[in-house]
Amino acid sequence: MAPRFKNTDRHTPMLLPPDLRDWVAEDDLVHFVIQAVERLPLSTFAVNPKGCGDEQYPPHLMLALLIYCYANGLFSSRRIERATYRDIAVRYLTANTHPDHDTICAFRRNNREAIAAAFVAVLELAKELKLLKLGVVSLDGTHIRANASKDKNVTYQ
Repeated sequence: MAPRFKNTDRHTPMLLPPDLRDWVAEDDLVHFVIQAVERLPLSTFAVNPKGCGDEQYPPHLMLALLIYCYANGLFSSRRIERATYRDIAVRYLTANTHPDHDTICAFRRNNREAIAAAFVAVLELAKELKLLKLGVVSLDGTHIRANASKDKNVTYQ
């Protein structure tokens, strides 16, 4: 039996707003992430082959959600779920559906290697398109003893 996926049509108009594409800026990262993930072969992602249970979210939607949220500093599955309700770009990305935090976590847990490979592929594509500049970031962790107490810096006359 073929796996069943939820219908995620981003082009379906909604009452408020009429079309989420009107609310997302043209230069927003979400457009690049969606196009990049749609170019990737997603045959390595684990899906429920039994056909039991509720319809699944398509792997390209879940992968795009994770990559976009990681790029914006959201790593917690509960915060990612919350973003599907609050963030317009995430609502556009998920076609106004709201994956549960457990669904997000299960997808991440079942597809660790495939997500890592896809993340690298998206970064390489961004580098090819000159959207990303890779380099070295150095942080200095030097501890310097200071003698800046009030007794040492204030002179009394």
